[in-house]
Amino acid sequence: MSSLKIRFSGDKECRDKEAEELMKKSSRAALKKVAPDWHCSVDITLTNDEGICQINGEYRDKPVPTDILSFPLLDMVNGEYEGDLEMEVDPDTGLVPLGDMILSVERARAQAEEYGHSFDRECAYLTVHSMLHLLGYDHEREEEDRRLMRNLEEEIMQELGLLRETGENI
Repeated sequence: MSSLKIRFSGDKECRDKEAEELMKKSSRAALKKVAPDWHCSVDITLTNDEGICQINGEYRDKPVPTDILSFPLLDMVNGEYEGDLEMEVDPDTGLVPLGDMILSVERARAQAEEYGHSFDRECAYLTVHSMLHLLGYDHEREEEDRRLMRNLEEEIMQELGLLRETGENI
């Protein structure tokens, strides 16, 4: 069975215990779905629109706010790693570091309102979306890859009990 260690950091005013618990649950559900035998770690930074705008500009040359950024450490395609995963294990933790995600809590709240569903659903969806990016899925590569990623997102969200139609909480 997979395991995932998550380290949270970020702006104090953006840290939210409930959101962090939801992100843990969502991240673990995504890992379990895609890589059920992996033992990994992820770093998650919670920030606001100003913070994510700065990071987006610095690393992607797009100085605009966005909802979530994903910075994978492994070169993967659709959940498949071609190398020797044992070589990627951090000797200090015994875990494979997948990468970093940066979430704008401010943007997630605004999008939840805009889309007419709960903050929980939006936060969970963005976390699942980012985890899939960290695991090598990419909705911008080809249409087939986009469909695969979207289908996985919906399956994981259903497993979490956060359906698109209702926006119900876990």
